[in-house]
Amino acid sequence: MREHSLGVRLTVAAAGAAALVMPAAVVGVLVVGNVSWLNRLDARVTDAMHGFALDHPGWVWFMKAWSLAFDPNSWRIAALVLVIWLARRGAKSLAWWVAITMAVGGVLGAVLKLMVSRHRPDLLDPVARAAGYSFPSGHALNNALGAAVLLLLLLPLTRDKPRWRAALWAAAIGIPLMTGVSRVVLGVHWTSDVVAGLLVGLATTAAMAAGHQSRRMKEPLSG
Repeated sequence: MREHSLGVRLTVAAAGAAALVMPAAVVGVLVVGNVSWLNRLDARVTDAMHGFALDHPGWVWFMKAWSLAFDPNSWRIAALVLVIWLARRGAKSLAWWVAITMAVGGVLGAVLKLMVSRHRPDLLDPVARAAGYSFPSGHALNNALGAAVLLLLLLPLTRDKPRWRAALWAAAIGIPLMTGVSRVVLGVHWTSDVVAGLLVGLATTAAMAAGHQSRRMKEPLSG
């Protein structure tokens, strides 16, 4: 029974990873290929968002605060706390999975930035600035990565608590999306950077979950 359950979860995780990698790869190819229609779409969205930001300084302040609160390092600190908590509860395998998944996602984002070397939006009257290359968005990637990791680990604890379960799903979906929007509103990322970051973060989590389930299937069954 346990082997069947693990097999189902492995299949779902692997299928999810494949389904997310494909669109992320497509976006990456379009960006590297400097496809004109994608550039025009990115420019239109950025111009519209930037115009809105210039007319709403309070919104800009909120977006800056949001980006700071959900900075990649915030997720890494949360993951470290989770790793310590899991290790103290004796769940060392899950603790290692969290640590490795967050590390792999962070390294992958950095490598992709160097490989693509895409420049950030260059606006005449910027409301914010950010260093480094643009693709993929590190904020979007790490928010999707961290939220997905926390969702997978905390969701079983809400099995008999529908309100908490709904709140957890809402946070796991809403926080990364709002973070992605904030990066475009602030003019420090193109929309395609954010989309790719979200997809890569989710794909990394799914792939690492599949790997973890596969390793568990190879463990001898107890009882």
